[in-house]
Amino acid sequence: MKKESSNIINLGCRLNIFEGEVIKSHIKNNKFKNYIIINSCAVTEEAEKKVNYEIRKSKRNFPNKKIVVTGCAAQINPEKYMNLVEVDYVIGNKEKLLSTTWTNLEKNESTQVKDIFNENNISNNIIQKFEGKSRAYVEIQQGCDHRCTFCIIPFGRGNNRSVPVGVISERIKTLVANGYNEVVLTGVDITDYGKDLPGNPNLFQLVKRILNLIPELKQLRLSSLDCAEITNDFWPLLEDRRLMPHFHLSLQSGNDLILKRMKRRHNHKHVINFCKKVRLIRKDVVFGADIIAGFPTETEKMFQDTIKIIKDCNLTHLHIFPYSVRKNTPAALMPQVPKNIIKKRASILRDIGNEQMQKYLKSQIGNSAMMLVEQVKENFTYGKSQHFTKIKIKKNIKEGKIVKCMITNVSQDVLCGYAV
Repeated sequence: MKKESSNIINLGCRLNIFEGEVIKSHIKNNKFKNYIIINSCAVTEEAEKKVNYEIRKSKRNFPNKKIVVTGCAAQINPEKYMNLVEVDYVIGNKEKLLSTTWTNLEKNESTQVKDIFNENNISNNIIQKFEGKSRAYVEIQQGCDHRCTFCIIPFGRGNNRSVPVGVISERIKTLVANGYNEVVLTGVDITDYGKDLPGNPNLFQLVKRILNLIPELKQLRLSSLDCAEITNDFWPLLEDRRLMPHFHLSLQSGNDLILKRMKRRHNHKHVINFCKKVRLIRKDVVFGADIIAGFPTETEKMFQDTIKIIKDCNLTHLHIFPYSVRKNTPAALMPQVPKNIIKKRASILRDIGNEQMQKYLKSQIGNSAMMLVEQVKENFTYGKSQHFTKIKIKKNIKEGKIVKCMITNVSQDVLCGYAV
């Protein structure tokens, strides 16, 4: 996901969107009109290519502006970005959230990146609004204590640190008071939430408290979940209609040996049983998943296991990532799958994902949906349903509102209908 607003370009995850707003709150000063801040991502090789592209494009379009690179790519490899002629400053993930970093930017060294693993604290910033966004994002934790063999992100984010329950509640109350009807809980590994806090509250206890304390909140959405960390506190939450029935799973593969080599904590049975149990309680639920195509040592049989689990669990919203080598990760040392095979498998998975999506969309014709309005353009209103599916209706409705729609047909990957 990418967002360009004023002089901040957010690349990558929802957490970067939240942090982009924190940065924006620190740079309400005219001198920053001459800066472009690129809040980078490094999750894949392709993500880093996008960072380089945005740097070159920004300098080409605004040759007199200074370029600041921050985010995960800057944290992991600050020297690389400081050596680029277009870049003036490189700021780490901790430093970007401090007001003093921006106040003293021109006085300090051009590279400000400290060891993220020495960071034990987490920002308590309260965000008032998200410019250009109909839904709000609330950070509940940072970092990750796990070391999946393909993942470089802990080196960009550090270890797990959780935001206290009270701070999260205040963040959401502020956003609801400012007119937001939907809030997304985000972080690096949200199902690891609370293990470092007094009393060890878990993610689902946090969700219960939010729903109980803030009845004015109309919709609460969770970002990526890990099936291995689902507790018994989760299941009763499914009865609350304010918890959105769209769960995105950090799946990665459907083959147990590959999952073991990835150092994941779940196996394929965990995923199947989780999806089956959720559907017994919440029949309208839709699942998405992150999947890596062509992980080292993946055979054709292993790849077919991934296809099978997509169909067995009826996964709809698929995010397909062709495996890319991340330097200094254990997977980089494993026997690699040829790039042409990785590309082919990723293409096959995307085609299957498109088929799954079309099947789901057609099943929604004649049903009603609750749409959060995101954009009004040329007498049409666009938004997303409770299942995070695109909807289009012919009526002007204010952005941020929730409207009930009747679905009459499908156009490509968009549900079409009318307000009721």
